[in-house]
Amino acid sequence: MTSTAKTDSLPNRLEIPHFIKGAVQHGAEVEQRSRAQSTPVFTPKISMDDLVWRRHQPVPAFNTPINDIIDFLVEVGERLDFDKNSYLQEAVEKMGHFSPLDPRVLENSYRDIQYMFRRGGLVAEVEQTLGSLEVLDGWVARNPWLPSSRVRAVPPRMVHILAGNAPVVPPITIIRGALTKGVHLLKLPSNDMFTTTAILRTMADVDPNHPTTQSFSAAYWRGGDEKIESGIYRSQYFDKIVVWGGEAAVRHVVKYVGPGLEMVSFDPKVSVSLVGKAAFNSAETVKEVAARAAADVIGWNQDACSASRFHYVEGTTEQADQYCEELVKAMAVDTRYGPGKSNLIPPADIREELDMLQNLEPIFRVFGKYDGNGMAVRSDEPVSFSPTGKLVNVVRVDKLSDAIQYITVATQTVGIYPKEERIALRDSLASCGAQRLVDLGDVNGGEGFGGTPHDAGMPLNRFMRWVLESGDHS
Repeated sequence: MTSTAKTDSLPNRLEIPHFIKGAVQHGAEVEQRSRAQSTPVFTPKISMDDLVWRRHQPVPAFNTPINDIIDFLVEVGERLDFDKNSYLQEAVEKMGHFSPLDPRVLENSYRDIQYMFRRGGLVAEVEQTLGSLEVLDGWVARNPWLPSSRVRAVPPRMVHILAGNAPVVPPITIIRGALTKGVHLLKLPSNDMFTTTAILRTMADVDPNHPTTQSFSAAYWRGGDEKIESGIYRSQYFDKIVVWGGEAAVRHVVKYVGPGLEMVSFDPKVSVSLVGKAAFNSAETVKEVAARAAADVIGWNQDACSASRFHYVEGTTEQADQYCEELVKAMAVDTRYGPGKSNLIPPADIREELDMLQNLEPIFRVFGKYDGNGMAVRSDEPVSFSPTGKLVNVVRVDKLSDAIQYITVATQTVGIYPKEERIALRDSLASCGAQRLVDLGDVNGGEGFGGTPHDAGMPLNRFMRWVLESGDHS
């Protein structure tokens, strides 16, 4: 991606606090370099003992009732009102120097964090993924086939390697971590060192002595630092490593995985859009559909796995071209999580591809310019590269079902218009590997967080240690 971080008013000495087992840790002993630019930042010196919870120590929240934890999270959510929360406000200001995300998009993302802490969503996250609240608080007999057996969801010990491409990752991780009752070390990403600690510092303001607060640590170290990672990525300290990120991050963690230490990966995915012929019922319909599709493209700079990159459009070549024209116009308009006019353009290697394709009309046709407003390339088959930088590959198909051949297990979200096509194609799409099916334009909206699958699994269920007890209690 070619967008650049902001450098105006950059502080000479930017310090990144750590959060260690419920307490904020300030310090500037270690100089680090951000991914976005070479400007140094400073962090506290890391003590290996600070980053782990030893096995002989019970996790702080083991005996805390889950309803008490939910009450606590709801109160934390109330304190995450952006207009009243100085930590979130400070995070937006500091992120502006390093994050490629537009400050308006960052602020909108932060304003919506509080809604993820609503009671209904928290309860649903537990009940829909674990089966009940009770299984977190004790041993539950719930198998009539084996009446003498009891199951408990035992709190895990986890490392979370966070991604910085979307500000929703930290709150999702913190919420799920709290609901497990486990202990959690959060590795801060180099392109977002502030969101996680802003939420955790708010948690400490609500109650620094709450077992949930004391169950979290968050720190930054350079990814791949063998001295640190070989010392803590061990089964004597942790049960699971959760990886958000690219293929390189996943492959790096694999070498630490072994008996007793499991990896849970939310690995790279590609999202697509399916546009049926009903989009061309009128000129106004085309504009409306293109606007919905654009919102699914430009969210968080098209960097999130949910951002659409390939659009399969049912119609003639002329209709596909009409759609491309309207899509490029729509991508130049701000959405809640996406920049309209921006400095986002495809990277140099993709620009070379586009320049070549422009010479191959009418087989290919390129729409838009390298001006940050958005671009599209129309073709009859998907291009060989992954569109990015506000670029979409619009693939014309004779019928929408023809697009199913391009769906794989690497397909995350499919936005579909009209809804009748979503219903008609959902079984085929799911069978081919698609993991989330939504109405076009609802990739970053819809029903939101709480009890729903992610990457074809139930994360909270995967996080827990499921322990079986059998025997007569009489």
